Amino acid sequence: MDVKRYLITSALPYINGTKHLGNMAGSLLPADIYARFLRQQGHDVMFICGTDEHGTPAEIAAQNANMDVKSYCNHMYEVQRRIYANFGLSFNFFGRSSCDQNVEITQEFFFKLQDAGYIFEDVISQYYSAVEGRFLPDRFINGQCPRCGFLSATGDQCDGCGALLNPEELINPKSSISGDEKLELRRTSHLFLDLEKTVPLLQKWHDSNRWGNLTRGIISKWMDNEGLKARCITRDNKWGIPVPLLHLTPKVFYVWFDAPYAYIAITKAYGDTLGDAETILKKWWYSDSVEYTQFMAKDNVPFHAIFWPAQLLASRDNVKLVDDIKGFNWLTYDGGKFSTSRLRGVFLDQALELFPADYWRYYLAARAPESSDSDFSFQDFAQVVNSELVGGLGNFVRRVFKLASNNYEETNVSFNTREVMLDEALVVEITELFSNLQSLMYKKEVRKSIEKIRLLWSIANRYIAEAQPWTTIKSDPHQALQVIKNCFYFIYLFSLSVAPVIPFTAEKLRRSLGLDSCEIESLAGVWEVSIFISPVYSDDSLLFDRIDKSVVDQLTGIYQGVPTPDEPET
Repeated sequence: MDVKRYLITSALPYINGTKHLGNMAGSLLPADIYARFLRQQGHDVMFICGTDEHGTPAEIAAQNANMDVKSYCNHMYEVQRRIYANFGLSFNFFGRSSCDQNVEITQEFFFKLQDAGYIFEDVISQYYSAVEGRFLPDRFINGQCPRCGFLSATGDQCDGCGALLNPEELINPKSSISGDEKLELRRTSHLFLDLEKTVPLLQKWHDSNRWGNLTRGIISKWMDNEGLKARCITRDNKWGIPVPLLHLTPKVFYVWFDAPYAYIAITKAYGDTLGDAETILKKWWYSDSVEYTQFMAKDNVPFHAIFWPAQLLASRDNVKLVDDIKGFNWLTYDGGKFSTSRLRGVFLDQALELFPADYWRYYLAARAPESSDSDFSFQDFAQVVNSELVGGLGNFVRRVFKLASNNYEETNVSFNTREVMLDEALVVEITELFSNLQSLMYKKEVRKSIEKIRLLWSIANRYIAEAQPWTTIKSDPHQALQVIKNCFYFIYLFSLSVAPVIPFTAEKLRRSLGLDSCEIESLAGVWEVSIFISPVYSDDSLLFDRIDKSVVDQLTGIYQGVPTPDEPET
């Protein structure tokens, strides 16, 4: 029997600019933590992601940057790729939805859907700009939302209330490119996916899955409350995957039709770099031995739980369907939304300039918006860093190294983990903690996992406080030495437990113990491992710096943004 393998995808970050902390918290980071954890346990993992590059926002962003859209996407792909690498995201491959492989795969599935009778053509009314000489895609049209009154809703969605819209519903519509307010509704042909026809297939599939509460609620809202209707899958954009029908040239596929296929296409692109794309595709997308998990924020769930699976099921292709959708709520910024246009909130390039990646990784994991929205503020960020990273983890490590270096040579405190001597009750407590942590990590429960990691720091600090080696070092130096060795073992346990969450810190801890930072042992059977620990004294034993209130106040002022209430928040 084949050993289970783990396929992981994070929602593709859109290409139109640098992403903010919410994108990291709601998909990229939890996916990376899960991937790192599984690899640490010895599992075969494929972690795939890439930039989502088609659609109107990319064209608008390119125009605003005075670049052609392809050059803009090339540039922003490299910008995003570097940022994610600096955050320590451990993708097997980070690709692009504009790759040739996605053109091939998207068009291939389109023909399968067409052959199976799930595609139809219809003539619809669409806004036309005489000033620009073309039909306008939904997102090229701005106007007032008919439901909440938001002034900068687009032709497909209101960023004020989240409602999905049709362009003709907007009040006072105008072109977001030229500002043309004299738009005409004209008739034009488009292709539609008959979603209503896929309901029996979707219902059977949904009933066989055990979704989380957030995902299940969103599925119910769309399937039971609102019902599925045919969805237009083509657009009049210039940038996208061409519709492979001559009479519909030069239309392209709607970005939410082609983007999910990029998960498969990027995997194939990775296989092409290895010279064996077909084997890679078969191993990860056409195997019963794969468990597939998707990570995303809640606004992406309908597309991954309904629209894309509907296409895959209707295509009659035997491609792997998702087993678990780990949906997240939103990370807000100081009581409101992040906004590019309002310069409100911290974006990922800025974050790395302010503090090291592990500060952000730990904080965003500790405040992961799993059961409800979480709110970021610099005050809360500083409180978590100061009390947990500095006070809980960093202080213990600093005390142990200072005590050891002041009283012993490095050779005196070197030992095999088999020599650790802790009382039975403490061994039981630690064993249970690691068992629970492992279980929570497999369940992808991020915040609860952080609680267990934090509990280990508390146990270690309690142990050294009770043992008081700084006192017994004079009366019983042998016992004091054993306590210090035990404390170094705690640091070793820290390195195991934090490795998926704050990997740069884990590497530093392991180097300080004379261990290979690349080969991190599993959480299972921590007492059975025989490893030689040889602490390396250094002047740089401070893992984290405290964040002063003056810094909090300064950063809060800088990133609060400017009030422009008529612009959409993104």
